[in-house]
Amino acid sequence: MPDARGWLQGRVAIITGAGRGIGRATAEAIARAGAHVVLAARTESQLENVSETIRKNGGAATVAAADVGDGFDVNRLFAIAERVGPPTALVCAAAVLHNVPIETMTPQTWEETLRINLTGTFLCCRAAFGPMRRAGGGRIVNLASLSGIYATEKFPGLAAYNVSKYGVVGLTEAIAVEGRADGIAAICISPGAVDTEMLRRANPKLKAGLTPAQVADLIVSLLDGPFAPASGANIPLFSNA
Repeated sequence: MPDARGWLQGRVAIITGAGRGIGRATAEAIARAGAHVVLAARTESQLENVSETIRKNGGAATVAAADVGDGFDVNRLFAIAERVGPPTALVCAAAVLHNVPIETMTPQTWEETLRINLTGTFLCCRAAFGPMRRAGGGRIVNLASLSGIYATEKFPGLAAYNVSKYGVVGLTEAIAVEGRADGIAAICISPGAVDTEMLRRANPKLKAGLTPAQVADLIVSLLDGPFAPASGANIPLFSNA
């Protein structure tokens, strides 16, 4: 009888931004798929809440509070994960958004946004290469945004956020190229209006057409499916509304 288990079954998966929104929904969905999830975000109390929910539903979770924009924190995150087992799945969902007109945006706001959204994704992907290579391969999903895709509608006040997400798309393409020889594949997902607190900060008038759970289910289906042929792709998710 063929083995019906998905690729995620029995894996160790790191999910950043796991305290809320898409990151939380993804962590819960990946745990349901049979992986031990390592939950990363800056607010430990949020992660403890997510971990409790996962465990109540029969899943396995480890809390690892971390600022993904800090190299030391990222190294500690991966060390915690490796105590559980080789982290062969990574979902980078951590992000910040500040709605500030470019004329009044401070360098500090600009730098924080790129540090978390882009540099944080880079640091986590870079840290994943070692354990994934030693394990014979791995799968990475990076969260960008329709805001980071050419010729999609843009909104005022989001210059730093938009630039950071353009960068995530390009970074994913580079990871796919550099990871190919070691069986490391990467895909980027660019959701549109998802029903999250971040969407309400970006544009309170914008109607959500997707839920975090819908995005999470797609991520699980990608990770559990024939992932490698799509490595380097960016998948835009337009509103269903």
